[in-house]
Amino acid sequence: MPQKLLETEFSSLHPATTFDRRGFLMTSLGAGFALAAQPVMAQSVITTDSDGLLAGEIKVPVSDGEMIAYRAAPKDARNAPVVLVVSEIFGVHEHIADVCRRFAKLGYLAIAPELFARYGNPRSYTSVPELIANVVSKAPDAVVMTDLDACVAWAGKNGGNTSRLAITGFCWGGRISWLYAAHNPKLSAAVAWYGKVDGMPTALQPAYPIDLVEKIKAPVLGLYGAKDQGIPLTDVEAMKLALEKQGSKSQIYVYPGVGHAFHADYRPSYSKAEAEDAWKRLLAWFKANGV
Repeated sequence: MPQKLLETEFSSLHPATTFDRRGFLMTSLGAGFALAAQPVMAQSVITTDSDGLLAGEIKVPVSDGEMIAYRAAPKDARNAPVVLVVSEIFGVHEHIADVCRRFAKLGYLAIAPELFARYGNPRSYTSVPELIANVVSKAPDAVVMTDLDACVAWAGKNGGNTSRLAITGFCWGGRISWLYAAHNPKLSAAVAWYGKVDGMPTALQPAYPIDLVEKIKAPVLGLYGAKDQGIPLTDVEAMKLALEKQGSKSQIYVYPGVGHAFHADYRPSYSKAEAEDAWKRLLAWFKANGV
């Protein structure tokens, strides 16, 4: 979308908000895990090699320059189904890159864009509250949506079949996955891992998934933990009920014995059995919806 149109769209949503373009503060991904996610639980970390893959950093053209992203795909990929992988608040660090490689091993072209690149380096923060205040909260939903659209366009020109398009995201990225299912009518499927479905709107994040149930176009599978301290089970149940009332094909599955970030194999919150089961559900959901 051209810069002027993007600004106009954003301003129409929030007339009192000034759309600030400061350029990209982060221009390369680096390596390793985000500092705020430490300590890393080395004994449970899953490491996927890149044998047979094209894997590494790419630059995706967007309205105001080039956005860095991590791409993993089979070598010589042609007509590969496309998966957008949206990170937690920690940005595109090693765990997200590894998830992309897992998809690539299964034949997908996976792209994880650094959606915080304009606002700072999420890897460099040691404090989660500071990371949220200084970086995460400054990412407008409207810009995130168009950045994801740009990744789809890039994939279509680089071996991806965008008629078979999915998105999955974790935590912050889980909410974004719900939003993208309401944004892109060409999306085939989405899987949202423990993403907030309700909350306090802001100028830059004006709506939550529960506000957009009528607009959700692609079938979404929501994966949640009943013991999540940051996402009340009442919110999850309310979202499930709203989807049912709408006659939506989307579904929500709640794991009773786990909390937040149960898929994050590098964190103490990791729960192997539930993570493996949820991954199988994701793959089945994609297959059932043509991805």
